[in-house]
Amino acid sequence: MKADDHISISSKMTMQAKIRIAVIAALALCAPLAAQDRLAEDLAKYQHEADPVRKARALAKLGDEQVELAKKQLKAEDEVASLHTLEQYRDEVHDVVTALNAMGVDAERKPAGFKELQISLRETIRRIDDLILTLNVDKRSFFRVVRNDLFMDQNVLIDELFPRKPERNSPKSAP
Repeated sequence: MKADDHISISSKMTMQAKIRIAVIAALALCAPLAAQDRLAEDLAKYQHEADPVRKARALAKLGDEQVELAKKQLKAEDEVASLHTLEQYRDEVHDVVTALNAMGVDAERKPAGFKELQISLRETIRRIDDLILTLNVDKRSFFRVVRNDLFMDQNVLIDELFPRKPERNSPKSAP
């Protein structure tokens, strides 16, 4: 093996390494863009949906993406944008809960939409709790307001799914 052969093999290996690094860097740059496109698509799908049940299902999928966006905004030290993202999600949830209730459907018998949204809300609230713990103490109260509003809407969904009925055989309490 000549010295020139050794240099050409070495340069080929470094060229392959450079290509690999370039491909990995390109993928790393494209992944967040794809996530943003997916969020924009899901948001557009949610906004154009007219049926409250399908809207609830779309919002259940959208919640994770919006909380993830809020986390990224916090990492970029943009607390205002993060709070705005969560407030937007809260408003969307409230609108869908109101629309589901306005349908007049017995959620206990036909839980479609109610159940998916309630399960998604439970998980989203847990993720928001984790997010709040990463904040400075003076900023937490703003995010807790949003979290508590979501918790209230979750409780409305639970009450619709599991209404309280008086026991049939239980004696009535004396006044």
